[in-house]
Amino acid sequence: MSTALKTVVARQRMLLQGRLATSLIRLVEPCRAAWPDRAALERILVTALPTLASGKYLYVLDRDARQLTANVSPQGLLPEHWGRDRRERPYMAEALAGERFSLSPVYISRNARRPSLTAIQRIEDEEGALLGYLGADFDLRELPLTRELYEQPEQWLQLKGDPAIRGGLFDQQRVESLMDGHIDEILALIVELIAAHGVFHGKLHFSSSRATLWLVDDPFRFRILDYEDLADPGTCLAYPQRPYPLDAAIPLDRVAEVFRTFRALRFMDENIYLRSGSLNIYNGIVGLNFSCDGSHYMPWDDFLHKSLDFWIGTGESCALDGGGA
Repeated sequence: MSTALKTVVARQRMLLQGRLATSLIRLVEPCRAAWPDRAALERILVTALPTLASGKYLYVLDRDARQLTANVSPQGLLPEHWGRDRRERPYMAEALAGERFSLSPVYISRNARRPSLTAIQRIEDEEGALLGYLGADFDLRELPLTRELYEQPEQWLQLKGDPAIRGGLFDQQRVESLMDGHIDEILALIVELIAAHGVFHGKLHFSSSRATLWLVDDPFRFRILDYEDLADPGTCLAYPQRPYPLDAAIPLDRVAEVFRTFRALRFMDENIYLRSGSLNIYNGIVGLNFSCDGSHYMPWDDFLHKSLDFWIGTGESCALDGGGA
């Protein structure tokens, strides 16, 4: 996970921890007063669950992390969980080590197979001796997160591909595709679709002679154009005219330069060559996938500053320097 993504996740966890700890600590005193009466504890949990935002299950464990109550769910009691030993569950580790409140990392639940969290609150008697634990499970989909949209950092990202492909790199050579034979006309068509027909994200698959397009008029669905579509300039007639967006990250007069550079990378070497290239004009990110299965994502201006010698001479196209993920 990238540092930026870790920061966003950590902030969400901090906010959740504060909310959930406040909710669970209110139940400590009633549970202590009812300890260890199973029926009384279950009545407390049944009453509390509707007040616990997005709670999926509530349960009480003894000091050995064995369940004293049924699971209390919005549908009622689930008595089959009584007596369940939770000592080995990862979310119990911090609680068993002495933490008064702990919030687990996100995990995939056993039954629903959905991202979930478990909060564990320590329960003590009046003298501070451990009685047991209060547990609460949450479905991540239902939790009151702030839901801030994660912003992808605009920096060069290298990703290594299949080692088997990299290992056989020099045993293969580029085979001319249908797109290769008419690449100038096809690139001109793609640039026109971006400049005047509402395409904001375009990806060219050179080896398979197809393109994948996303349009501002219908951004949730992509279109696939095969070689015959791409070889016919009349394809433009199928897409409404749209002005080039004012908030695009890349100036219109540099779009064609990006695609011309794709062409150069496609033919730069018989062993190391571009298999696919993409451009998103809103974030300005160029995506590249090479014959060695190395992938790169980088801002358009960084991309245009790189020479062919950079990609071939340094092995960067295949992430051979060990910097890829």
